[in-house]
Amino acid sequence: MNAGHQTTRRLAAKAGTPICRSCRDTLSRSYASAAAAAVQTDGQAAQLIPPVAQASTQTSYGINTGVVLSRPPQITRDLHPFESAFFLYQRRLNERSALPFTRYFYYKDRTPADREWKRKIKQRLTPARDIGRYKGYGEEAWNDEVLIGAKESDFNWQVERLLEDAETTGLEDQPAEAVSSAVTPKKVEHEAVERPMSRITEADEKNDVKSLNRALQRTLYLLVKDKEGRWMFPQDRLQKETLKEAAYRILEYSAGVNMNTWVVGNVPIGHYQHNYTKALKTGAGLDEVGLKTFFMKVRIMAGQANLKENQFDLKDFKWLAKDEIQKEVEEDYWRQIKNMLAER
Repeated sequence: MNAGHQTTRRLAAKAGTPICRSCRDTLSRSYASAAAAAVQTDGQAAQLIPPVAQASTQTSYGINTGVVLSRPPQITRDLHPFESAFFLYQRRLNERSALPFTRYFYYKDRTPADREWKRKIKQRLTPARDIGRYKGYGEEAWNDEVLIGAKESDFNWQVERLLEDAETTGLEDQPAEAVSSAVTPKKVEHEAVERPMSRITEADEKNDVKSLNRALQRTLYLLVKDKEGRWMFPQDRLQKETLKEAAYRILEYSAGVNMNTWVVGNVPIGHYQHNYTKALKTGAGLDEVGLKTFFMKVRIMAGQANLKENQFDLKDFKWLAKDEIQKEVEEDYWRQIKNMLAER
């Protein structure tokens, strides 16, 4: 007699009334199925209990914040010789395609300004002052191209022509007798023409890598030298702060407060991972196997770095372009940071 039959008999005895055989068999099958399901569930639960694994030591990385402080380019880059020749051709083409210059609209006839205009147009044949001797109308108008290496396409030559045009008085081409007779008792003083500053600065000539007034066409980055003699971007361990707050703190502690800086954004632009040769035990009982440095992009607006009172024991600093950084830092460091630096 199985468990279902026994249960059925107990229920019938408690009820005090007889139960037909058909009902008794039905109750027996129902209770037998429930008992079998209960036994199967207990077995599955026993199988799902995971085995107890032995506790293992966990590893971690130290988190640093790095600062990529940069000075953007101050001037446009030098033109390629092909670009210079192309732009000169475009100006000459415009001179040939545009309507003739109507001098009577700008200069009244027989005035000093009109005489000055006639003198200069005789010299350069065109109203434009920086395209050389070219006449946009006439039999030679088609000849608006320049030969390879022609001085007319050189930027410095064009600047000198503009200055020369502004500085001439109109007496240079006249005979000496005419000049002496034209001079009035009162000396006429012409306003000095301010010459443009050179694109090559004194810091470039001296190769002063601590100056921000060099490599004006390139982006310069601040590199510092730590006590172990390694060149890198300023960095420090991240504390209870955000990456942006850490960037401001690191700049102040490393390069001083005499800089007007701006942290660009709240997220890093890259990271560098350094693995230790031997893991270090942390206070939380973890094995620190390396450092991960997340770099924040920062721009310098004014000022200069000063390591005199830095708190990181830094020994030196340099402002370097991307290709110059490669020569100073370690190979593994360069491999991980090069893609976040601008080419110019």
